[in-house]
Amino acid sequence: MNPTGYQEAPAPQWPGLACVWRSELPLDAAEPFVQRVVPDGCVDLIWSRRDGSVQVAGPDTRPAPALMRPGDALVGVRFAPGTAPSALGVPADAVRDGRIPLRDLWGDDADRLGEAVAASGAPAKALAEAAARRARAGEPVDPLVAPLIAGLGRAPVRTVAAELGLGERQLRRRTIAAFGYGPKTVQRVLRFQRALRLARGGMPLADVAHAAGYADQPHLSHDVRALADTSIRTLL
Repeated sequence: MNPTGYQEAPAPQWPGLACVWRSELPLDAAEPFVQRVVPDGCVDLIWSRRDGSVQVAGPDTRPAPALMRPGDALVGVRFAPGTAPSALGVPADAVRDGRIPLRDLWGDDADRLGEAVAASGAPAKALAEAAARRARAGEPVDPLVAPLIAGLGRAPVRTVAAELGLGERQLRRRTIAAFGYGPKTVQRVLRFQRALRLARGGMPLADVAHAAGYADQPHLSHDVRALADTSIRTLL
């Protein structure tokens, strides 16, 4: 059981924001808690009540343990896959597998944001509004993001490149900048997340493997082990 009371809510401030979330470990918790964060293709901005800082997390290519100590509270805003560069001001691969102080990207603006979130009565809303303002002022989301997600969810990389009128090298450059990793990894992460959604819905794992696009159930098990460092049953 997750003792942090993790909760998500919609983030209507900007279309590229997938959600806002909050997680808090009570002060009277018996011990620290380590959450296994697995690849989802997303990038998060995370404000910590402990020190008032904001950091950038992901996109991940491997599981990342997130330690919470008793009394810790985190508020986050999650960018949908491929949309974070508009707000961050850097390509997504610049923060791949990272947990980076937002100050490294935004300078003093990051400190002011941390202070504003701390002073707000609605910290998740304050964080989301700041992310949305930054995104609207930045470079537009690459128009290939949506067709890439749709295409890589159903077809090989070479087929998707041809459908979009791009060479495979050009497709790879655009994908790395938007998502943080190449098209085959994007495809793998999207398939992994699709399998988790189906499995959480109660579908038998053999059916999950077929519906998500794996060759068979052992292929599903192998991929989950590689991306999450545990079995799918344990992960669920």
